[in-house]
Amino acid sequence: MALDPCPPQQHIEIRQVSLEGSSSSDLRGYGSSLATTALGPPVLPQWCVWLEPPRAEEPDRWEQRWHTAVTAALETWSQQVQIRFVPSPDRAQVLIRRQRPPRRQISGSWRASNGRSQLQVVDVKRRDQWRLEPRVDVMVSPELRAPVLQATALHELGHAFGLWGHSPEPTDAMAVHQRQSPVLKLSTRDLSTFSWVMQQQTRFGMPSEPARSMR
Repeated sequence: MALDPCPPQQHIEIRQVSLEGSSSSDLRGYGSSLATTALGPPVLPQWCVWLEPPRAEEPDRWEQRWHTAVTAALETWSQQVQIRFVPSPDRAQVLIRRQRPPRRQISGSWRASNGRSQLQVVDVKRRDQWRLEPRVDVMVSPELRAPVLQATALHELGHAFGLWGHSPEPTDAMAVHQRQSPVLKLSTRDLSTFSWVMQQQTRFGMPSEPARSMR
C-alpha cells in the first residue's frame, strides 16, 4: 500500500525566518526582483493544496465562479509543479481561502488588494518525522470579475510556489501592475524565472530539528 503523499500534521512549530534579497549572480528572468530565505527559496517538488470548499452543499453562482477561476489558475501551475489536493488544512502547505485581504497601509494610506499570499517557515511533524516546510495562506477576493479572479489567483499562486517578488513587465503573470486585460497564462519570463528558482539549493522539504527538540 502506497504511503499518503500528504499526511496530516502531528505538530507544527513556526520559525522566525524572513524573506530577504537574493545574493545570486546567476539570475534569470526577473530573478533579481525576487526574495528568498537564509534556508534557500521556499519551494517544494510537490505541493499539498487545500482549496476552501463551498459553504453550502449547492453553492451559489458567485462561489462557483470563484472556484472555477481558482481551479483554472491551479491547472495552469500544475504544468510546472506537482499539486495534490487535500481535504483538510492540516495536510496542506498551501491553503487557498475565499476571502478579501485586509487593507494594508502603504506610503501613509490604506490600500485594498485583490489577493495576498502570506508565508510562514515551519517545522512540521508528519508520520513521526520532522520536516522543514513553507506554509502559505493565499487569499483571493470573491468580489472580482471572473478573468480578474483567475489572474489574481495565478499571480498569488506564483508567490506561493516560490516567486516571492514581482516582474516589472505588465505582460507577465507576476507583474506588479498588469494591463487592462488580465494575464491568464504564464509568460516565457515567468517560466524562465520559475525554472531558475527551482534549480537553487534549498533546505525546504528536508528533515529538520525544531528548536523545541534542541533545548
